[in-house]
Amino acid sequence: MKFGTSGLRGLSVDLVGRASALYATAFAHHLLKSGHAKPGDLVLVGRDFRESSPAISATCIGALKRAGMTPIDCGALPTPALALYGLQLKAASLMITGSHIPADRNGIKFYRPDGEIDKQDEMAISAEASAIVDTLIDETPDSAENRAAQTEALFVERNKSLLPADSLAGLTIGVYQHSTVARDLFADVLSHYGARVVPLGRSEDFIPVDTEAVSAETINLMKGWAPEHRLDAIVSADGDGDRPLVADETGEPLRGDLLGLIAANFLGAAVVVTPVTSNSGIEAAGSYAVTRTRVGSPYVIAGMDEAIAAGKTNIMGFEANGGTLTGSRFTVEGEALDALPTRDSFLPILATLYAAARAKKPLSSVAGSYRLPFAAADRLENFPVETSAALMTYLRASDANLAAFLAPIAGVASKSDIDGLRVTLADGRIIHFRPSGNAPEMRCYVEASSESEAKTLLEQGLDLIRAWAAAKV
Repeated sequence: MKFGTSGLRGLSVDLVGRASALYATAFAHHLLKSGHAKPGDLVLVGRDFRESSPAISATCIGALKRAGMTPIDCGALPTPALALYGLQLKAASLMITGSHIPADRNGIKFYRPDGEIDKQDEMAISAEASAIVDTLIDETPDSAENRAAQTEALFVERNKSLLPADSLAGLTIGVYQHSTVARDLFADVLSHYGARVVPLGRSEDFIPVDTEAVSAETINLMKGWAPEHRLDAIVSADGDGDRPLVADETGEPLRGDLLGLIAANFLGAAVVVTPVTSNSGIEAAGSYAVTRTRVGSPYVIAGMDEAIAAGKTNIMGFEANGGTLTGSRFTVEGEALDALPTRDSFLPILATLYAAARAKKPLSSVAGSYRLPFAAADRLENFPVETSAALMTYLRASDANLAAFLAPIAGVASKSDIDGLRVTLADGRIIHFRPSGNAPEMRCYVEASSESEAKTLLEQGLDLIRAWAAAKV
């Protein structure tokens, strides 16, 4: 098991049983020792639709009970819904999910009563797990009081209060349901605002959908559905519903960081916190201050916390995958929107659809009006962690190594090493290499002056990674 950019991840066969009991116990010990909870306090447990998630959830519930806590079963629901209920109750929580990664993997996201755990919490939980790993761990599953309805109701109420009444009337929105826990809530909320909802692609088998690197298969599906059903947009999310996916009226997906940017302008943000992988044009696309961080919601949250400590207001953040966080209270359409400092897919989706409805223009036109540099991203799956680490070590070892590696593409003008290696090429294009923090994947992000140039640069970057790895075999 390994903590990555957001939560603990590993193979499902490794997490089911002992490992999930171990880390649930370690989390309870950390809550008690750190003063974030006392014996008997509530710990909420949610899950996604992966085949392994119910078993892991039941094991965690049993372990939490034996550790002296009172677990509450919140069922299968979006991570931001679980987090919102936890904040209301001032209760810690566990979300059993592997997010966008394949079904043979799973994970656990941890929340303190005041929100997501940070990197110090991760180290403390890992230390607690190491301290008891050689002891006899009882992995007997158990059940708990079910509050799925209450948890969902609170989240739906928040999202049904975000836009004016009937603000999406006249729009026909496809909901790519696949296996995301957000699928039925999307239909409910969009219908509430007057949109005609067309359900698409519902699956009882888990389908991993990565909203940051949308697969060709998913794009082909959306490009077929859009004209077939005369859709104004298609919306979806990853497995646990915290990363949005929006496609325009042609089925073309919009970049996640563009969705976050639209949400920032919708909220009237004064401070925007976003990772270095988000589009380089964000700074010039709104009247806000921008803080860049490493990749991962804990770093975005840390950046928002720094802004709060500095006395700033109207603080939000988003990741390149589109997951949007609110670090402070906002006033939207005259109504208060409380902070929800965890990734949420509903806010950016609603903000984007509202922007199109209000402008009375196709979504593609709204997206194009931002005139951001063209960006693209993809990943090599099942790429050994050891190989990606070796590549990054090689590229960081010297400027000569980096220049030689990129020589088939262009010369190097400058580089940033905030998270991975982000290189500005001599011709102004950008290429960024970064191993995934929680999966055996190697990611590549690019920016260029045209869509075709971005796609070409992305393929060149991925080819360089493949060639380097093949040469080392």
